[in-house]
Amino acid sequence: MNVHENYSKLIKNISPLGSAIVAFSGGVDSALLLKVTSEALSSSNVIAVTARSAAYPDREFRESVDFCTDIGIRHIFFDSDELEIEGFDQNPKNRCYLCKKHLFSKILEIAREYDIDHVLEGSNKDDEGDYRPGMQAIAELGIKSPLRECGLTKGDIRELSRELGLNTAEKPSFACLYSRFVYGEKLTKKRVVMVDDAEKILADAGFKQYRVRVHGDGDNVIARIEVLPEDITRLADEKVRTLIYSKIKTLGFGYVTMDLLGYRTGSMNETILTQS
Repeated sequence: MNVHENYSKLIKNISPLGSAIVAFSGGVDSALLLKVTSEALSSSNVIAVTARSAAYPDREFRESVDFCTDIGIRHIFFDSDELEIEGFDQNPKNRCYLCKKHLFSKILEIAREYDIDHVLEGSNKDDEGDYRPGMQAIAELGIKSPLRECGLTKGDIRELSRELGLNTAEKPSFACLYSRFVYGEKLTKKRVVMVDDAEKILADAGFKQYRVRVHGDGDNVIARIEVLPEDITRLADEKVRTLIYSKIKTLGFGYVTMDLLGYRTGSMNETILTQS
């Protein structure tokens, strides 16, 4: 099927649901899902739910609020502290499972409160090619994944978003800040804030797609910067490089390095996928 056939299938699959809650992060995927769901079911039958968490910067939350306001969707949010989940701060390999189980259990409670039978989330077809234990939690809780089920890829979603005039069409991909840490290395709010602040520095320098991955702890903690391959030359420019280095160094990182392969999703999972 081509992208428009899959889009038609998406509408066909959502239309019979009657009403739905959409787990809404404000990102490219969940924005398209929310827009399509609101049109398939009418906005009065759809609620967007967003978790406020240290895992997502405030700027992401504000953008999610603005998006819901723009398209006229009721928006509910709740505060979440994943670090309170038993074992989560040890950053186990099933960290994403623990997080998704916690968050979607809360969203299901909200669905019951509003007498809504269906909860939808925005994973896409490309997510099947990475290590994503959170999908197991989604399946166990009976959460629907319409974009993935209809075979829509990230590229398809951006194309459809452009056609629908969504301001998220060119928005950089984002993943929770916990994904920046090596499995098994302890997670703390302080370390998460360090990553958020480091990525703000890259954003302020004009980079659009980036990650700051963290390796180690204490005085020797390493910040490994990923930018798009076409931006590596600009990052390596002496003026840009020294400015970013000096700013990130003040955050408490012992070393600041650049990944020569460049930005790619799920780079912290590469050793897991190699071993499996």
